[in-house]
Amino acid sequence: MRSLASATSLSMALALPAAGAAAGDDIHCDTCAQWNAAQAPFKVYGNTWYVGTAGLSALLVTGPRGHILLDGALPQSAPQIIANIRALGFRIEDVRIILNSHPHWDHAGGIAALQRASGAKVMASAASAEVLERGAIGADDPQYEAGAVTPFPKVARVGVIADGQLVKLGPLALSAHMTPGHTPGGTSWSWRSCEQGTCRDMVYADSLTAVSADGFRFSGDATHPDLSGVFKASIARIAALPCDVVVSAHPSFTGIFEKLAARAGDRNAFIAPGGCRAYAEQAGVNLEQRLARERDGK
Repeated sequence: MRSLASATSLSMALALPAAGAAAGDDIHCDTCAQWNAAQAPFKVYGNTWYVGTAGLSALLVTGPRGHILLDGALPQSAPQIIANIRALGFRIEDVRIILNSHPHWDHAGGIAALQRASGAKVMASAASAEVLERGAIGADDPQYEAGAVTPFPKVARVGVIADGQLVKLGPLALSAHMTPGHTPGGTSWSWRSCEQGTCRDMVYADSLTAVSADGFRFSGDATHPDLSGVFKASIARIAALPCDVVVSAHPSFTGIFEKLAARAGDRNAFIAPGGCRAYAEQAGVNLEQRLARERDGK
């Protein structure tokens, strides 16, 4: 499993693709081809399925009255996500709701195309909804850099969800947990999935990496508030969630494919009640290191 620390270093080096990409086009960055590499879909647990790419998570939670999709990866990922849903025997047209972890181009870029293909309602936090409809992050996002903001396809008519709100679809009920820090509107999601009479607490954990444009300070400056307390609270919130199975927005951060490989010999490889705590603890270490560098002027 790649550590969150090394993954953070990689993300910091490759946080922004080349400027000037037109909304609706494929987005090109040093790791986009690697992130968008094909990944066969698979069951995570019960009615929760991985339908994302090799480097960007997308989850399908299925139900008798329609399905809920979490995240859309890159704009060029949408065809693969649709194909993965169909390969599992489900219909993209039966996806009724699309939810988002955070509205960066690598997790929200494909949502507009997926919305058009499914007719689904897109729902997000208030801060994220504004970004999804605009198709670009604003100056309050740590990765914002004037003149270098990469647009992604705009999403129409985004419904706003509140902290703690249940998003319901028939028997499905997903809880929204606001986890700002990586972005202003970052959201983690939790629900229950059952298999052979045993139900597990599922968590789709938002990114907790303190990645930013050059010069941004999470500890605040003359133009930005101190976000360190908010970020720490988000990390603590994920650590405290009931959590039997955790999937992060970047699958490598929670060892998803290592667990998939291990399941050949252990059918419960995805079940790790300490997974959310471990993910949060490493994020906390990384944030403290980042804040220390800011204090030292590095």
